[in-house]
Amino acid sequence: MNTKDTEFAVKYKTLNRRGFLKQGAAGLACLLGQNALASEPAQYSLGRGSLGSPHFKPKAKRVINLFMAGGPSQHDMFDYKPKMKEWFGKDLPEEIRNGQRLTGMTSGQDSFPIAPTIYDFQQHGESGAWVSELMPYTAKMVDDLTIIKSMHTEAINHDPAITYIQTGSQQPGHPSMGAWLDYGLGSENTNLPGFVVLHSSWTGRKSAQALFNRLWGSGFLPASHQGVAFQSSGDPILYLTNAKGISSDVRRAMLDGLASMNQQHFERMGDPTIASRIAQYELANRMQTSVPELADITNESKATLDLYGPDVHKPGTFAANCLMARRLAERGVRFTQIFHRGWDQHQNVAADLPNQCRDVDQACYGLITDLKSRGLLEDTIVTWGGEFGRTIYCQGKLTKENYGRDHHPRSFTSWVAGGGFKGGIVHGETDKFGYNITKHPVHIRDLNATILHQLGIDHKRLSVKYQGLDQTLTGVEKSYLIKDIIS
Repeated sequence: MNTKDTEFAVKYKTLNRRGFLKQGAAGLACLLGQNALASEPAQYSLGRGSLGSPHFKPKAKRVINLFMAGGPSQHDMFDYKPKMKEWFGKDLPEEIRNGQRLTGMTSGQDSFPIAPTIYDFQQHGESGAWVSELMPYTAKMVDDLTIIKSMHTEAINHDPAITYIQTGSQQPGHPSMGAWLDYGLGSENTNLPGFVVLHSSWTGRKSAQALFNRLWGSGFLPASHQGVAFQSSGDPILYLTNAKGISSDVRRAMLDGLASMNQQHFERMGDPTIASRIAQYELANRMQTSVPELADITNESKATLDLYGPDVHKPGTFAANCLMARRLAERGVRFTQIFHRGWDQHQNVAADLPNQCRDVDQACYGLITDLKSRGLLEDTIVTWGGEFGRTIYCQGKLTKENYGRDHHPRSFTSWVAGGGFKGGIVHGETDKFGYNITKHPVHIRDLNATILHQLGIDHKRLSVKYQGLDQTLTGVEKSYLIKDIIS
C-alpha cells in the first residue's frame, strides 16, 4: 500500500468514527450487524470485515461459485436411474408426484410420460459415483468432489429460485453470498475487489433467462460490498484506463479533491454510503495497476492453459473465466462468481445439453486440478450447480432420440470441492424416478450454512438488523450443517 493509500485508510477510519458520533451506537451497530448493546462495536475499516475475525478457525479462505443458470438436468448427468428405460413413455405415477406443484409450462399436459436418459453412465473413482458420458473430465475428478444428489428448494421458476440460492431469499433486495463474505471477513487484497463476477458465453440453448445485477448486489449492506462485474472484452472494468490527456498524477489530484469534498459532505450528513463511495473511488484507482496484471495470462505455461481446454484462449468463455478465477484466488479475492447460462432445456435436450456440458466439463476439471497443484484447493471452496433440477417426465414431444424436461425443485444435484469438504463422497439419494429425495435431504440453506461454516462463520451470527429481523444469508428458517461431508 503506497503513502496515498495509507493516508486514505486513516481517513476512512476517521470517517467511521465521525459517523459513529453522528449516527449513534445503534445506527452503527445496525450497519455492522452487531448487537446494539455491545460495549465494543467491531472496527470496520478498509481491508477488514465487520467480524474482525472468524467465529472459529476456518478450513477455507475463499469461494469460487460456478453457477449453471437455468437448471442442469441431473437425470442426464449425475442421477442415474437405469430402470427408467423400462418406463419409457409411461405416465409418472400420481403417488410419486403426489400433487406437487407444477410450472405453467407442463400443468396443462394430459400426461407426464417418463423420458429416460439417452446417455450412457459409468461408475468412477473410489466412490463409485455415476457420471454420464457428457462429463468425461468431471468423471476423472470425482474423488476430489462431494456430489450432493439430494438438493432441494421451494422456488419453481428461474428468477425467484436463482435469487433464493444466491441471496437466501426469493424476494429481491437481500445481499448475495459474496457480499456477505466481503462484509463479514473483508478483503485479503486491497488492490482488487473482494467480490468479482464473471459472465460466460454458452453454446447450448440460445435464448436464456436474464440475470439481474441484484444477484451479486449488496442489498441492505454498504454498497462497497457488491460484486464487481468484469467485462470479457476491452478493459475488464469500464473506465479503468485514464482518459486521453489525463496522467496518473492528475488522476490522483482529482481523487484527492473529490475525497476532500466527500469527507466534508459526510461530516455534515453522517451518511455511511459516502464512505463507501470514497472507498470505491480509491479501489478503482488502485485497480488501474492490479487489474491489467491480473488479466495478462501470457505468463501462464502451456501445460496450465491446456488443462482448461482450447476455449481458454477465447475471452468470455467459461474456460477463460475459470482460469481467471484461479488467478483471483491466488491473489486473495474472497468470492468469485462465474455464471454460465443456457441450461434451461425444456425442449431439445439431445442437441443443447451436450454443448452446455462441453462448455464447462474440461474447464471445471482444469480449475480443480490447477488449484490442487498449487496448494490452493485445500483452502478454496469450489461449488457447482444451478437453481433447481429437471423433471424425469417429458415436456413436449417424446421420442427415443429426444425430449425436453421441465423445472424440478424437489431434487437436484450439485457438487462441492476443496475447503475442507470431503472428496469422493456421494451424499443423498432419490427414488427410482429421481423425483423425491429418499435419503439425506439438503436444502439450499443448508449448503450455504455449511459453506459459511467452512469459512469460520456461524451463519446465525453474521447478521444485520433490517425490517425488524436479524437478517442472515440463510434466512430466519432453520438451517442445518451437513456434517457428513465436511472434515
